[in-house]
Amino acid sequence: MRYTRLGNTGMQISEVVLGCMSFGTPDQGGHAWTLDEEASRPLIRRALEKGITTFDTADVYSDGSSEEIVGRALADFAQRDDVVIATKVHGRMGSTPNRGGLSRLHIMSAIDDSLRRLGVDHVDLYQIHRWDPETPIEETMTALDDIVRSGKVRYIGASSMWAWQFAKAQRVAEVNGLTPFVSMQDQYNLLQREEEREMHPLCLDEKVGVLPWSPLARGRLTRDWEVETDRTGKDLFGAKLYSSDDASNRAIVDAVAGIAAERGVSRAQVALAWVRQQSAVTAPIVGATKANHIDDAVASLDIELSGSELERLTAPYTPRDSEGF
Repeated sequence: MRYTRLGNTGMQISEVVLGCMSFGTPDQGGHAWTLDEEASRPLIRRALEKGITTFDTADVYSDGSSEEIVGRALADFAQRDDVVIATKVHGRMGSTPNRGGLSRLHIMSAIDDSLRRLGVDHVDLYQIHRWDPETPIEETMTALDDIVRSGKVRYIGASSMWAWQFAKAQRVAEVNGLTPFVSMQDQYNLLQREEEREMHPLCLDEKVGVLPWSPLARGRLTRDWEVETDRTGKDLFGAKLYSSDDASNRAIVDAVAGIAAERGVSRAQVALAWVRQQSAVTAPIVGATKANHIDDAVASLDIELSGSELERLTAPYTPRDSEGF
C-alpha cells in the first residue's frame, strides 16, 4: 500500500479508500443489496491487513447501520489513530423537516449522531453529501467551521455538485475566515468523465484532493455489458447511471476487457489503474462485497498503463450529461 496527503493538508490517506456503502443491515434504508455485519467484518479486516487505512461511509448508508458496523469493526481491528474515518451529512435521516439538508440545525445534530454510531469522539473527514439549495451556503460553512473548532471534525470535504457551487463555498470560507473544504468526492470513471471539464481543473488549481466515487462504474467496467448482478436489480440510484443505449459505453467496457486479457489481470485492476493515473485524483473510493474486490483494488496500484493503452480506453468516450447530483 502507498499513502498520500489529502489535498494540501498534512493528513495522509491510503491510495485506495474502502467505500463502506456495501456494509449495512439490508432491510434498513434503501440499499437492499448490502452485506450484514457478520459478512462485512471480514472484508474490513482484510482491507486493514492490505494496508488500507481510510474508510468512507455516510449517515444515510443503510439508515446509519453502515456507520455502526464500520465503527465496531475498526474498534476491534485497529487503533483509532491508525485509521482515517470519513462520513457524510445531507441525506434525510427521518421524516420530519429538519432531519436532512445542510442547515445548522441538522449539521449540529447529525455529527453527534454519526459520532455515536461510529463509537468515536471525532471523524477525520466530514463531507457534505450534496449541495443544499434551500440553505444559504454561509450558514452551512459556519456550522461546519464550528464543528471543526469543537474538535468533533478534523477536516471537511464536499461531494458531487457543480464547480461553481464548490467555488462559491470555498470563497465564502475564505472571505469569512472559515474552514475550507480540503477534498471533493465526485463520480469519476471511464464511463463518466464530465468532471474533467470544470471540477478537476478547479481542484488542481486550489490543491483540493479528489476522491472519486464509483471508479468502477457500479461494476459495469468489470464484466461484460449484458451480465447483471444481485445489486443490479436492487440499486435504484445506480440504475439511473451509465445508459445501456450508449454505444461508446459498450466500446469502453470492451477496451477494458481487451487490455485486461492482454496483461493477464482483472478488468477492475485496469479500470482503477486508469483512474489513479489521472492528475487530479488523490485516491479512488472502492466498494467491496468480496475479498477479491479488495485484492484487485490494491493490486491496481502496481499497474502503469502505457500511452497507447490510455488512448484505447479513452478514445470511445463521447460527451454526456453529468450524473449523480
